[in-house]
Amino acid sequence: MHIALFGATGGTGRQILAQALEQGHSLRALARDPTKLDPRDGLTTLGGDVLDPAAVAECVQGTDAVIGVLGSHGQQEPIEARGTERILVAMQKAGVRRLVVVSSLGVGDSRAQIPWAFRLMMDLMLKRILAAKAEQERLVRASGLEWVIVRPGGLTDGPRTGAYRFGLDPTLKSGRIARADVAEFVLRQLTDDAFLHRTPAVT
Repeated sequence: MHIALFGATGGTGRQILAQALEQGHSLRALARDPTKLDPRDGLTTLGGDVLDPAAVAECVQGTDAVIGVLGSHGQQEPIEARGTERILVAMQKAGVRRLVVVSSLGVGDSRAQIPWAFRLMMDLMLKRILAAKAEQERLVRASGLEWVIVRPGGLTDGPRTGAYRFGLDPTLKSGRIARADVAEFVLRQLTDDAFLHRTPAVT
């Protein structure tokens, strides 16, 4: 499969990129600083910003599916919703249907799945980012595309284990999960329709 990847330089994005190449996929990755991604067989790196419609359209063109792992850091204006809006427009124009987006547990109707102490911290420190992720999810739901929104728990840099829980059960509580395991689950959603138009937690 030929995949467009947005957010490839982040921790989870790097895991998705590496595992996708291992599985024999080819990728086009958009990055503000393409030097952060080492050249590899099967990878085409494009320099550009996810807020630039032309750069996003170039990345999406000719692909079979799109994975979005957009994240905001520090005091910058959150890009999750604005970047996703550009991606959705590009996909609709290019006729690309499959989209897998990584959001977070605690967003939308999954708020009760995170511990109350962390919920309080998110309200105090991550309010803008949570709002951007909620708007991102709303845009994806309204897109008319074949989408899956993956909501991981607390991310770690541990090795891939395959020992994680996932699903739609609202009693599934947030816990730590390796980015490598999230990447494995995300890639599975490219061809598995079990969670099509759903928001599975993975933890």
